Amino acid sequence: MYVFPKRILNLSIAVLASALCAKASQAATREQPNVILILVDDLGYGDLGSYGQKKIKTPHLDKLGSQGTRFTSAYAGATVCAPSRCALMTGMHTGHGRVRGNRRETTPGVFLAAEDVTIAEVMKEAGYRTAFVGKWGLGEVGERAAGLPRRQGFDYSFGYLNQSHAHNSYPSHMWRNESKIHFPNTVPDENELGMGVSDNKEVFSQDVFMEEVLGYLDEQQGSEDPFFLYFAPTLPHANNESRPFGLEIPDYGEYIDKEWTDAHKAYAAMVGRIDSDVGKIMQRLESLGIDQNTLVIFTSDNGPHQERGADPEFFQSSGPFKGIKRDLYEGGIRVPMIVHWPAQVPAGRVDDTPWYFPDVLPTLATIAGVEAPRGIDGVDVSPLLLGARQPELDERLLYWEFHEQSKPQAARRGDWKAVRCCGSGRVELYFLPNDPGETNDLAPLYRPLQAQFSREMLEARTVSPYWPYPLDDTSFVRQK
Repeated sequence: MYVFPKRILNLSIAVLASALCAKASQAATREQPNVILILVDDLGYGDLGSYGQKKIKTPHLDKLGSQGTRFTSAYAGATVCAPSRCALMTGMHTGHGRVRGNRRETTPGVFLAAEDVTIAEVMKEAGYRTAFVGKWGLGEVGERAAGLPRRQGFDYSFGYLNQSHAHNSYPSHMWRNESKIHFPNTVPDENELGMGVSDNKEVFSQDVFMEEVLGYLDEQQGSEDPFFLYFAPTLPHANNESRPFGLEIPDYGEYIDKEWTDAHKAYAAMVGRIDSDVGKIMQRLESLGIDQNTLVIFTSDNGPHQERGADPEFFQSSGPFKGIKRDLYEGGIRVPMIVHWPAQVPAGRVDDTPWYFPDVLPTLATIAGVEAPRGIDGVDVSPLLLGARQPELDERLLYWEFHEQSKPQAARRGDWKAVRCCGSGRVELYFLPNDPGETNDLAPLYRPLQAQFSREMLEARTVSPYWPYPLDDTSFVRQK
């Protein structure tokens, strides 16, 4: 049966009471901020009220955005889970990163290796205590142990190691560090990866994640060292093994009486649960007196999905953009990005500067006071977060590649976006300020720019034996 963490059982009333007394002193004396990085799973750009959502209520995240800065041209590292998380953790885009797709094979390229340097390792170098809670997807016990969170800089980890296991929100087990923690959920069809569907659904993974997160925050009270917490819940991802309906949530909450399908109610409740839990985290930071010196970043790993009942069209989850998860059009990779840090990050600001997941590592390195690893693709955008304009960001190339669906590429520089089509290899060209929905291909009118993007996308990647790509085939890259 599930055993609650000792940190929660042993938390005393005296420690809770001392939180209020220490509020001012901790905020005033610590120069390095605490950092909480929240990465949700398959949440669309348009799923939050502050990004245009009309049917689902997200008051806590909307408040977070109003008290911090909302970035409206922030991008995930990829259009599916594993490579996006690799880009976030390592600062390497999908043309250079070790994990470039979700493919599961017996190859090292599916997981992080010992030589990879992650955000957690950089933050530890800066004196941070580090913890991970949620869905990892970049390493497992056994032969792939080099990619485990604690081999990649985290002092503590709890959750799913395998991203396929993370489909099931009512699992039979999860992992605390490298030890398997069993739950009373029974999963009759469970396979060797932990995938399956529970038939009793007693313990919901998000409940356990929140116990871990709030308990970890409680432990930080009175600490002399800052902390870095990476929280990666699985909501609103579906359980792909549950057919035909796989949006797992204990109840539909305030959406129970809506004249919607059960799938619509479930998805709205999943997004609502994310929102309320972010509210609980912010409330706990305030009660512990560490809210003023804690940098909180909230984002999603890719665009919205349409799996097992999810309906991004009904909720307009992609916002004004074309595409969803597994597309390299804007809807598949442009994500909500909220940054909150009182008195440091401007409140109420909305910024449309393009940046993406590889930038997170070097940015946090600067904020923590250490150098980022050399040779990464990301750049330091801390001035942007703190309210300054960084015009040089408009001149650089953002790059993505995708290892499914005939393996397309995409790139953005400034206001221009290029997408190499599946199959034909033709490069489409869009001017995003006038055409955010990528409906008007301007390539026939701007052949030199099309050719430049085509060449730069070819040069943006290195060959990987684990992620073969048909770019040496001239028929794939020909211009039309």
